Amino acid sequence: MQERPGRFLIPYIEANARSFAAALAFLSLEAACDLMQPTIMSRVIDRGVVARDISVVLSLGLGMLAVTALGAFGATMRNVISSRVSQRFGAALRGDLYRRIHGLDFTELDRFEKASLVTRLTNDVTQVQNFANGLMRIFVKAPLLAIGGIVMAVLLDPSMSLVLVAVVPVVAVLIMGSLRSSFPFYRLIQGSLDKVNGVMREYLSGVRVVKAFNRFAYEEARFAGANEELSASMRRAMRVMALFSPAIGVSLNLGICAVLWFGHLRVATGGMRVGQVVAFVNYMTQILGSLMMLSFIFNMFVRAKASVERLGEVFSAPVSGVTPVSDGAPGIGLGSATGIAEGAARQGREERGRVAFEEVWFRYDGAKEAALRGVSFACRPGTSLGIIGSTGSGKTSLVSLIPRFYDASEGRVLVDGLDVRGRDSKELRAGIAIVPQRSVLFSGSIAENIRWGKPEASLEEVEAAARAAAAHDFIVSFPEGYETHVGRGGLSLSGGQRQRISIARALVREPSLLILDDSMSAVDAVTEARIRSALRDATSGNGAMRGATVILIAQRISAVRDCDLVLVLDEGRVAGLGRHEELLADCEVYRDIHRSQAGIAGVRHG
Repeated sequence: MQERPGRFLIPYIEANARSFAAALAFLSLEAACDLMQPTIMSRVIDRGVVARDISVVLSLGLGMLAVTALGAFGATMRNVISSRVSQRFGAALRGDLYRRIHGLDFTELDRFEKASLVTRLTNDVTQVQNFANGLMRIFVKAPLLAIGGIVMAVLLDPSMSLVLVAVVPVVAVLIMGSLRSSFPFYRLIQGSLDKVNGVMREYLSGVRVVKAFNRFAYEEARFAGANEELSASMRRAMRVMALFSPAIGVSLNLGICAVLWFGHLRVATGGMRVGQVVAFVNYMTQILGSLMMLSFIFNMFVRAKASVERLGEVFSAPVSGVTPVSDGAPGIGLGSATGIAEGAARQGREERGRVAFEEVWFRYDGAKEAALRGVSFACRPGTSLGIIGSTGSGKTSLVSLIPRFYDASEGRVLVDGLDVRGRDSKELRAGIAIVPQRSVLFSGSIAENIRWGKPEASLEEVEAAARAAAAHDFIVSFPEGYETHVGRGGLSLSGGQRQRISIARALVREPSLLILDDSMSAVDAVTEARIRSALRDATSGNGAMRGATVILIAQRISAVRDCDLVLVLDEGRVAGLGRHEELLADCEVYRDIHRSQAGIAGVRHG
C-alpha cells in the first residue's frame, strides 16, 4: 500500500499540537466575539435607537466595546502563537529536509536535479509554512464564521435564512471547482520554477566560461525560455482563478441583495424589525465573506498540497546506509547480520585497507550500457594500486563503488574483507579519504578547509598534512598564512593549489584507504613526484597512515608506473593487471597508452 504524500508531516504536527490547540482556542474566542456583534447591534437599534432610550444605547454600547476588546485580545494571542509555531514548524521541516538530502545516496541525488532540491528546500517549505500559519489565523476562522453565522441567522429569522439555502451551495460548488481545476497548474508552476533556478544556477557556476566564449546571448535566451514557461504556467493558473473568483463574488452580492429585498418586505409587513434586518445583513456579509475567504484558503491549499507532494518525494526516497543482504541474494552470498558483525570483528584487524572486486557489473540508472563489466581484482593492505585507462573507461565509476556512492548492479565490492552493502555507510567511509577529480573547497580559511578531513586536528597536524601535499610553501607565502580566507569554490586559488589543499584534507584524516581520483592533473611533474614520495613515506613509516592502501587514478603512466599494482581499464572491462614492466610486455592497451604518451603515432588510445 502506497504511503500518503503528507504522512511525513505527522511528527511536526504532533510536536506543535498543544500550541496549535491554544491558537485555535484564541481564534475561536475571536470568532465568537465577531458573531456576537451583529446581535448586540440589532438590540442597540431596536431597543435603544428606535425607542430613543439613551441608557440602553450606552449600556449595550459598552457591552459591544467589551466584546470587541475581548476579541482583540484573542486575535493578538492567536497571531503571536501562530507566528511562533509556524516559524518553528518551518525551521524544523527545513532542517530535517536538509539532513534528508544529505542522507540520500548518489542514485537518488542524480534523480533529483540540484535546482529542484534547492526549490523544495526553500519555496516548497515556505508554502507549507505559510499554510500552517494561515491555518491558525484565517483558515479555521473562516469556516467558524460561516457555520456560526448560519446558526445565528437561522435563530434570528428562520424564513429569511432560506436565502442562504440558495446561495451557499452555489458558492461551495464554485469553490470546489476552483480547487480541482487549479491544483494541476500549481504543480506545473513548481516544476517551472525548478527550471528557472536550474538555468540561473548553471549560469552563475559557469559565468567565467560564458564570458570567455561571449555566450551571454545564448544564456539569456535559455533563461528567457525558462522564464516564459514559468510565466505561462502562472497565467494558466491565474486564468482559472479569474473565471471562478468573479462568479463567487457575484453569487455573494446577489445573496446580500436578496436579503435586503426580503428584509424590506418583512419590515413593511411588520414581520421583522429594522435592527434584525441590519443584524441579518451583517451575518450574511460574514457568511459570504467567509466563503470568499474559503476560496482564497483553497487556493493556498492547492499550492501547499503541491509542495507537500514534492517534499514527500524527498522524504520517501531511500537514504544511504545499511542495505540488508541475504544469503541467497544474487551476486551477494553473505551470511546473516550476526555473521557480518562477527566477520567485522575478526577481519577488521587482519584485512584493514584490503579492497577487492568480484565480478562487478555496474550501470547508472537510465543508462543503456554498463559502466563496469565483470571487474575483478584484489588490492592487499598497505599497497598502492594505480588505475589507468582512456576517457570513459570506468575509472571514476569503479572507485565510486568503494565508499558506496553507488551500489554494484552485480557482483561484490569488499573493503576490509566485507561486502560494502552489509556495512553502515558512515562507518565504512570513516576509514576512507577521497580526493575527487574536481577539487571542492568551502568558504572559510585554508586551515578550516584542511580540517574538513579531521575537525579536531591541531595546527601541527594541519601543517604536516600540507607539507606532505606540497602545499605548505605556497600557504605560508600568503600574508595570513593558514588563516587566509578561501572564497566559495576556492576561486581565489589556482587549480594546482586547490588540488594540493584537497590532498592535504585527505591526508589529515589519516585513513586506512586513500583514493586519489586524477587529483594531481593540475600540478607540475616535480610537485607530483614530491607528493607521491610523501605518500610512500607516510604509508611505509611509523605514522598513523602506516599500512594504508592508496588507490591512484591517473591519465599519465608516469604517475602509476611505481605503484605495486596497475589496473588497466578499457570500456569498463579489465584489460590488464600487474606491474608496469609486466603490462608493457603483456597488455596491448597499456602499450598503446605508453606509446601515445611517448609521442609514437598510429595508436588508438590517448
